[in-house]
Amino acid sequence: MSTNRQADPALSIGQLAKAAAVNVETIRYYQRIGLIAKPAQPAQGYRRYSAATVARIRFIKRAQELGFTLEEITDLMSLNDGDCREARAMAEHKQHVIQQRIDDLSAMQGALVKLIEACKRNVSGQDRCAIIATLSNIPGP
Repeated sequence: MSTNRQADPALSIGQLAKAAAVNVETIRYYQRIGLIAKPAQPAQGYRRYSAATVARIRFIKRAQELGFTLEEITDLMSLNDGDCREARAMAEHKQHVIQQRIDDLSAMQGALVKLIEACKRNVSGQDRCAIIATLSNIPGP
């Protein structure tokens, strides 16, 4: 009995990594933490992965790009397609967290702009450097 290799969607771990655009160690890590199942190893040969595993890894990577943690992704993957309310609540929470980070980064940027401007005013180099003084908690000029 011959097998049709073209119809066989089973992938080696290397093929899976390439198809999902991750490295093999990422796949092994996802298996260890339970994000993807570890297929059974046949008596002779290597473990084979389905095309569904490629889709699952791509889902994980897209969710990470949106800022979701692996724990949050596990929660998202446990939801049914019809459980949009829970998924939306998780996305709204993530949006709030990201907005807070943006606000914090904007404040940090503003503080740095002020310090840089203070340094630019110290062209003679006679006053203490505002950046060093601020980072050292030394009152600046």
